[in-house]
Amino acid sequence: MLIKGGNVLLFEEGGFVIRDIRIEGKKIKEIGTGLQAGPGETVVEAEGKYITPGLIDAHSHICISEEGRGAIGDDCNDYSDALMPYLEVIDGINPFDLAVKTAVEGGVTTACVCPGSDSVVGGVCSVISLKGKVADEMVVLRKAAMKCSFGENPKNAGYSFKSRMGNAYLLRKCIEDALDYRHQREEAQKAGSYFKRDIGMENMCLVLEKKMPLHAHAHRADDVCTAIRIAQEYDLDLVIIHCTDGISIADYLAGFDYPVILGPTMYPRSKLESMARCFETAGVLSGKSIPVCLTADHDVTPIYYLSVYAAQSVRAGMDELEALKAITRNPAQVLRIGDRKGDLKAGYDADLVIWSSHPFAYDTQVLQTYIEGERMKG
Repeated sequence: MLIKGGNVLLFEEGGFVIRDIRIEGKKIKEIGTGLQAGPGETVVEAEGKYITPGLIDAHSHICISEEGRGAIGDDCNDYSDALMPYLEVIDGINPFDLAVKTAVEGGVTTACVCPGSDSVVGGVCSVISLKGKVADEMVVLRKAAMKCSFGENPKNAGYSFKSRMGNAYLLRKCIEDALDYRHQREEAQKAGSYFKRDIGMENMCLVLEKKMPLHAHAHRADDVCTAIRIAQEYDLDLVIIHCTDGISIADYLAGFDYPVILGPTMYPRSKLESMARCFETAGVLSGKSIPVCLTADHDVTPIYYLSVYAAQSVRAGMDELEALKAITRNPAQVLRIGDRKGDLKAGYDADLVIWSSHPFAYDTQVLQTYIEGERMKG
């Protein structure tokens, strides 16, 4: 398939440039000018249209907090324990969530599905492609991150602890237990003796080995700083989720390499820790060279309006190109799938969106959405 003459978003070129895109199978074969269609090759005329990578939401509850299904379709949180590193969202994903079709129609092609935020350690997040009828076939990266939480949600979830101190202690305890588990496992391997595997501790060992980052739910500035403190104590990879108070500690955050997945922002200030919620935060943090991703936090706000949240961030001061990166390249890199998604490059997955006009225009429409070369919409 050859897409001809569209305004193609190429970050190395500084934005939108007129190019042709050839797709073969599931991949982008080449991008250039003056490409000619081969015998029998499908041609899509895109003159005057805009083409972006498929949008990526780096923090979502799509397919586990199902739209319109109420309690029956809500598998976002499990209240068995405050520490549940043994849970995996793949076991709760329903590909038939109504939000999937609407998300694709809005240009979203990939999402990191996460457990909810009511447990101190909620389980393993997975990156999925929004195409397919079986969870296993949708998975891009099964063990993408370990979810942990700070602040109001775990404090008020009904567990035995009632303070931020208790919250932090339990996370440290889980990490310490994993360190002890790893030591015992290594000793058993040296001795050649039997060792009983623990699923949760095996997952936590991936965190210790930096094969999975911690995705830390933290709105308030002090909770963000506690997440950073613990990550520094144990030398862990950390991604800060929400970071609603980010402006107040922007200079402090800039001293680390921790990315921020910011949002949801188009949502009322529903609790005390969200009082600082505003679209200006994205521009302030990205202006400090902090890697920023924008999230809908579906189903808190709808994932299918992800481009609208980015446009609102530009309106509030964020650089336009940085806002485009915040819903494409940045989440791909933060989710460790940046070698195949988030950019339009030869060899990358053919996840792309054709827009009627600039993606941030108030009247733009998604004309076509492709996931791995398959036309999903339009």
